[in-house]
Amino acid sequence: MGNEKKNTSKAAAKAAKKQKAEAKTSKKEKKKSKKTTDASPEDEDLEAILDKMNREWEDAHKVTEELVEGPPSRRANATLTPCPSGNHCLWCIGGEFFSDDGKAYFYNDVYRYNPDKDEWRKFVSSTCPGPRSAHAVVASAAGGGKLFLFGGEFSSLHQNTFHHYRDFWCFDISTHSWDRLDTKIRPTARSGHRMAMWKHYIVLFGGFYDPGYRTQYLNDTWVFDTQEYKWRQIEFKDIDRKPSARSGFSFLSTPEGIVLHGGYCKEYSKGKRPIGIMLDDTWFLRMSLDTSQSPSSSAVSSDSLGSKWERRKKPSFAPHIRSGCTMALWSAKGMGVMFGGVTDDDRDEESLESVFWNDLYGYQLVGNGRWQSMILKKPKKAGRGGKRKATATQQEEPEVSDGNDNAVKTQEVKNTEQNPEFDPDDPILTAPIPRYNAMLAVLKNTLYIYGGIFERGSREYTLDDFYAIQLDKLERYTCLKHSGIVIPAEGDESSSDEDDEGIESDEDGDSDNETQVGEDDAGLNLKRLDHIHDDEEADESVDMRHNEVRAQATAFMGVSKDTVRSAEDVISTPEPGETLALFYARSREYWTQKAHGVSDNRGKQLRRDGFSFAEERYAEYKPILEEVERILAEAGLDEDEMRAGAAQAGGGGGVVSSRNRR
Repeated sequence: MGNEKKNTSKAAAKAAKKQKAEAKTSKKEKKKSKKTTDASPEDEDLEAILDKMNREWEDAHKVTEELVEGPPSRRANATLTPCPSGNHCLWCIGGEFFSDDGKAYFYNDVYRYNPDKDEWRKFVSSTCPGPRSAHAVVASAAGGGKLFLFGGEFSSLHQNTFHHYRDFWCFDISTHSWDRLDTKIRPTARSGHRMAMWKHYIVLFGGFYDPGYRTQYLNDTWVFDTQEYKWRQIEFKDIDRKPSARSGFSFLSTPEGIVLHGGYCKEYSKGKRPIGIMLDDTWFLRMSLDTSQSPSSSAVSSDSLGSKWERRKKPSFAPHIRSGCTMALWSAKGMGVMFGGVTDDDRDEESLESVFWNDLYGYQLVGNGRWQSMILKKPKKAGRGGKRKATATQQEEPEVSDGNDNAVKTQEVKNTEQNPEFDPDDPILTAPIPRYNAMLAVLKNTLYIYGGIFERGSREYTLDDFYAIQLDKLERYTCLKHSGIVIPAEGDESSSDEDDEGIESDEDGDSDNETQVGEDDAGLNLKRLDHIHDDEEADESVDMRHNEVRAQATAFMGVSKDTVRSAEDVISTPEPGETLALFYARSREYWTQKAHGVSDNRGKQLRRDGFSFAEERYAEYKPILEEVERILAEAGLDEDEMRAGAAQAGGGGGVVSSRNRR
C-alpha cells in the first residue's frame, strides 16, 4: 500500500515536470515567433540585405546605350581620348556651347566612336559627373581600361552663376559606369589644366581659377597613385626651375617623364588692362621610381617617386607662336601632333588681330625635342613640274592684310582665275578650315580632328565637323562629317551682330564696331558744336552752355596732367581720344571688382554690371571729352595722336581678349 502511494506520487511529479517543460518550450516558441514578427526588414536575412544593396547599386549605375547618327552636337572644350583597353575607338566627354542669343549650354554626355564601323554610340547613366567643359581626362589600361576625369567648369544657362569643379571620377570602360573618387587631399578647383599617365601615376599640372573678377593661373604639380588611390602634391624647392602658371598647354607622357609645351595666361599690371600671353616654352618633368632618394632631390617625396623639371632649349625650327592647340600623342612614333591654333596680336593698343591656323606639325618627344612640319604629299603626275614647291606653301606664314577684317588669315590655295597653276587634286584643298581648340586624338597612325572654334569679325563659330588623316602617309584629309555651319565671307557679317552682345564682345577682343560707333558719335557731336559756334543766330543760352563746357574741358586737361592723381582716379576716368570700348577695356578689372562688391551676380552677368558702371562714368565725362578733343584738334593734334596720348596717359587702352585658350 505504501509502495503504491509512493509510485503514484512519483508519476504525478514526473507528469508535472513534463508539463512544465512543455509549457516552457511553448513559451519560448511564442516569444521567438513574436520577436520574428516584430523584427525590422533589415534584420531578416543577411543575404536579403546584400541582395537589396546590389539592386540599389545596379539601379544607380544602370547605363543606357544608344546608337546615334553622328558626332556629338556643336561644342568646344570637350575631351577626345583614345581607348586604353585595346579597343579601336575614341571617347568624347562633356563640352560647352554658347548660342548666338548669349545662352550657355554645358554637357556631361559620354560618346564612343568606332572607326571600323564609322558609328557613334551615346552612354547615359544616373551616376555621372555634372555638366562641364575645360576638364581633363586621362586613360589607364589597368583593370580592363579606365578613364579618369578631374575638374572643369560650369555656367548656368544665362551665365548668372559660374562654378569650378574639383571632383575626381573614374569611368570603367568594361561596364560603362562612373564612380566618384572622394579623397581628403586633392587638387584645388580649376579648369584648363592637363593630366598625363606615367606608369601607374596620374600627373596633373596647372590650369586656372576664375572667381569672377580676376583669373588666377596655376603652376602646381600633383600626382595620383592609381594603386593606392591617393593624391599628393609634389613640392619643389624655391631655387628649382619650373614652368610658369598657365592653362591650355600640351602635356604628353614619355617613358622617362612628361613633356609640357606652350599654353596661355594673362599678365596683370596695376592700373593697366590684363594682357593675354601666348607661351611657346617647352619643359620636361623627369620622373623616376628609385628605391633610394638622394638628399639633393628637388622634390620632397614620401615614397620612391622622384620628379624634377628641366627646361628644354628652343630649337632652330618651330611653329609660329600660338595658343588653343593642345597636341595629341602619337605613341607609335613617340611624337606629339599639333593642328591649328590661333595667334593674337594686340600691340597697336586698339584692336585685336587674330591669325587662325590649319597647319600640321609633329614634335619628337625624346632627346632634346625636335619639330617637323607635316606637309601633305601631292600625287605624282606626269608633266606637272614644280608641284613639290607649291606644296610647301601650306606651311608658309600667312601675310598680314591691311584691311580691317579682324585679321582672319587662312592657308588657302588661290582661286583658279588668280592662279593658273591651280590643281584641283591638290591635297591641301582637303584640309579643314582654320580653327583653335579643336579636339584631337590619335588611334594607331590616324589623327582624328573634331570641332573647334573659328572666328569671323566679331562672330564666334563653334564647329561640328569631323576629319581624319593618316599620319604615316600624309596624303589627304578625309571628311567623316561635314559641318552644317554657314560662315559668311569676309566683310559680309551682319551689323545686327553688334548689338548688346557686341558689348560683351569687347571682352573677347572684338570691339572694332563699338570703337567705330564711338568715333562717329564724337564726330557728330564735334560737328554739332562747330555748327552752334559758327551760327550767328545761335541762342545765347547755347553759347553760355558751350562756354561752360569749354571751361570744364580746360580744367580737365590740367587735372589729367597732374602727376599726383591717385591710381583709382586714373583708371576710372576716361581720357581724351578714348572711346567707350577702349575705356572699358583699360578699366574692366576695376569696374568688375566694383560690381562684385555690390552684386551677387557672377560670370558674364557680373561683367555686364561692370560695363554698366563704366558706361555711366563715360557718359558723365563724354561732353567734356568731346570738347577736349576739339581743343586738341584746334592745337593741331590729329586723331591718331589723341589716341596715342590716351593710351600713354591711361596706362594702355586697347582691346583685350578674355578667351582662355584652353
